[in-house]
This record gives sequence, C-alpha cells and structure tokens, in this order.
Amino acid sequence: MIRAATLEDVAALARLHAACFVQAWDEKAMRGLMESPGILAFLAPCGFVMARVAADEAEILTLGVELAARRAGRGAALVARAAHDAQASGVRAMFLEVATGNDAARALYRRLGFREAGRRKAYYAASEDALILRADLPLRKSQDLD
Repeated sequence: MIRAATLEDVAALARLHAACFVQAWDEKAMRGLMESPGILAFLAPCGFVMARVAADEAEILTLGVELAARRAGRGAALVARAAHDAQASGVRAMFLEVATGNDAARALYRRLGFREAGRRKAYYAASEDALILRADLPLRKSQDLD
C-alpha cells in the first residue's frame, strides 16, 4: 500500500533512505524537504519516493526500495504514484538524475518512458556521471511496460 507521507513520517523516510543509500539523508534533511514548497512524498512499507513540483515540471529527488523488496514492481509503483499526483497538479514533464552505473534504476526508468536529456559530469562522488532523464506525463501505463 502506497500512501502520501507526512511530517510524522520523517523518521521512517530517513530509515528507508539509510537502508537504500550509503550517503543517507537523516531526519533533519527529510524534515527540511518535507517542509519545502512543492514536495510530493509517498511511502510504502518497503520503499519511498520524493519529488519536487515547480510550475509544470517535477523532479524525482530520491527513490528507494529496500534490497529484499526490489525487482517486484515497487519502484515503478512509487514513481507512477508520484507522477500521477504531479500530473494532477498540472505537471507535464518529470525529470531525475541517475548514476550512469545504476543499470537496474536506468532500466526501470526506461520502462516507464524516461529518456536521456543530458549528463552531469562527476555528479556522484566526483567519479561517476549522472544521466538527466526526462519523461512526458502521463507515464507509460503498466500494460505498456517492457
């Protein structure tokens, strides 16, 4: 079950982020984001997504699914929920950055209709580039996924 996250969920969001990323965002960082204008955040028992809406665009800030729950469609469902709510508020396109070496995430985003729009050199740690991906909304429907 995916639900909208609230300020009461910052500890859960921080715990999930720490379970998914080496450089984790702590509760203070999560609270700061949750209190920012235009933030969409969704939580599932094993994952989360956070996005920022600005005018008719949205950016996925972070997406994480616990290791044991990966490859079961949860990441796609979280992105789809964020995209759906963003579109309902007038968003026409969604962006994100993904590490060039993160093949699993790149495949997920490709299935959802994201395409490369640019590259940020040495974005992750100074050693790995980020691909800037873009998708028009609505995202591909589940029956259209590869």
